[in-house]
Parts: sequence; structure tokens; C-alpha cells
Amino acid sequence: MSKILVTGGTGYIGSHTVVELQQAGYGVVVVDNLSNSNIEVLSGIEKITGIRPAFENIDCTDYVNMDRMFEKYPGIDGVIHFAASKAVGESVEKPLHYYRNNLLSLMNLLQLMPIHKISNLVFSSSCTVYGQPDKLPVTEDAPIKPALSPYGKTKQIGEDIIRDTVFANDFYKAVILRYFNPIGAHPSAHIGELPSGVPNNLLPFVTQTAMGIRKQLQVFGNDYNTPDGSCIRDYIHVVDLARAHVVAVARMLNKENKEPVETFNLGTGRGLSVLEVVHTFEKVNGVKVPYRIADRREGDIEQVWADPSYANEVLGWKAQETVEETLRSAWRWELNLARKREEKK
Repeated sequence: MSKILVTGGTGYIGSHTVVELQQAGYGVVVVDNLSNSNIEVLSGIEKITGIRPAFENIDCTDYVNMDRMFEKYPGIDGVIHFAASKAVGESVEKPLHYYRNNLLSLMNLLQLMPIHKISNLVFSSSCTVYGQPDKLPVTEDAPIKPALSPYGKTKQIGEDIIRDTVFANDFYKAVILRYFNPIGAHPSAHIGELPSGVPNNLLPFVTQTAMGIRKQLQVFGNDYNTPDGSCIRDYIHVVDLARAHVVAVARMLNKENKEPVETFNLGTGRGLSVLEVVHTFEKVNGVKVPYRIADRREGDIEQVWADPSYANEVLGWKAQETVEETLRSAWRWELNLARKREEKK
């Protein structure tokens, strides 16, 4: 059985990827400092797969403890690196935190991997590396433009660090996955997006507003150059996204990769506006989402969606879930959270 280290594995995308890895027969070691996740996520993973992954509460910026972790779990075959701070707005307010956390964690991994004879890395990147693209949909060949936020810059720099490291040492193989906008939850409703405090992402704010936890949703801007004035994104079901990581790992372990560093866009190929998402959520779930139009948010890109054909053809991966089912899964997860809160009273 191949063994995979998943950093940030109790986080939103990480936890869904752990499930898909375990269901595909991989052994999994999770490292997470729980700064933006909850230890109870491990129980949700176990309910779905019947397996509780090995877990270590470690900050990936802590080189010494990461080294000890690799010694404790010999024979790891690959690393999927999610662990990073990821809120665009927060990164504008706290740039030093983002640079330190997101870059030092990656550099520690790249330094430790050859010491522990691990050559395969899957890197969690982002469509923010494209800035506001000149052409839509976005292909992997689109120019990397100035990022509009420190978060986006950390992903650009992270990709550069990986390429420079691989160029300097042919030991490594890497797959860089540029995500568009993951939403939704596992169909079991045992795991989903679980933000700490006020959500930064759209869907948790939508579901919490529909549940009455938040008074109203803020839609940041209605004067963009889009059909309804709100920003447009490519929203992809988190389970579809998670499955791409399993494919990427298998590609490297089976030595199918054509280049030492490969880069893929992960999206649906369809752009939806913020207001379209809100109205579709209301329709498919039969609930109202009170919202108001707020000022534009610093760092937001007007519109972006993927051309996923390269990932479709080369990885053999394709987003399967409809936006309607994705939005239903997000609401089921929120209802499950509400039930858990009631049980704890």
C-alpha cells in the first residue's frame, strides 16, 4: 500500500482528498496545526471510509517537528501540500503572516523530502496566479500576471520555488494543481467546509445566512463588467477537486508524468456570477438568502473561469457534479452542523 502525507489534511479540500485517497486504497498520514480546522473532521473521515487516518498536530513551518514526523512514518511515497492560509481579503490585511506561513511550509517540505527519500509532490495552487486574465476561459499557458493579493503572490512564488528546486535537482517530481473555486460538501454530509469565525468564502456565508446564523450575505460589488454586475467564478464541487489529487498522485507513482513539473487547471469550464450562485442555491434548496450589495472587496478579480481541457485529456480527470447537486450538498452539510449543535445543547 502506497503511503501519502497530506498537509492541511483536516481542512476543507484536504479532508475530502483524504477520503478519496483512502477509498482508492492509499495509506494516509495527516499533518495539520488545526489553525483553521477542527480535530472532529477525523471522525467524519472515519465515518465515511471506516479508517481513521494517522494524525500529527504539527505546524509545517516547524522544521524540527516535521523532520521528526517523517522519521516516525517511514516509507511515505508522496506529499500533497494543502497547508496554507487562504483568505484573499485577510492576506491584504496580514501580508507577512501569509508570506511566512505559505512559503516557509513549502520550503521546509522541499528540504525534508530528499532527506527522507520522497520525490513526489502535489502542490495546491490557485487560479489567482493568473490575476485578471486577458482571455477567457483560462488555459495553463495564460500569462502569470501581477497577483491582486498577497495570497495570490504566495501561490505564484510557491510555484516558482517548486520549479527552481526541481530544475536544480532531478530528484523531484511535482504536479501543480491550480484550483478554481471549490464549493459543496461530501454527499454523506459527514465532512464539508468548516470555517473558523466569519466565513471568507461565498458558500459557507450563503449557507449560514440561510440558516439564520448570519443576518445577511454581503455581495461585494454589483458594478463589475458582468451580466448582473457581480463577480464571476468557476465553482467546482470539492469532491471532484479531491479526486484530481488522487489521479495526480497515481500519475507520479506510475511514472506517467511527461515533465518533472506538470501544471493543470482544475475547474468546470463554466463561469457563474455570485448572484447566480445565490439564486440557484435558493431555488434548489427552497430557502431564502437575504443579501445586500456592499462595496467591492480589495483583491477581488472581476471574472475568471477555466479551460480544463488539458486536465481532461492528460490527467484523464473531469469535473462530474452539477452546480445544483453541489449546492444541495452544501445545504445538507449546514443542516448536519445545525443538528450537531442541537445535540450538544
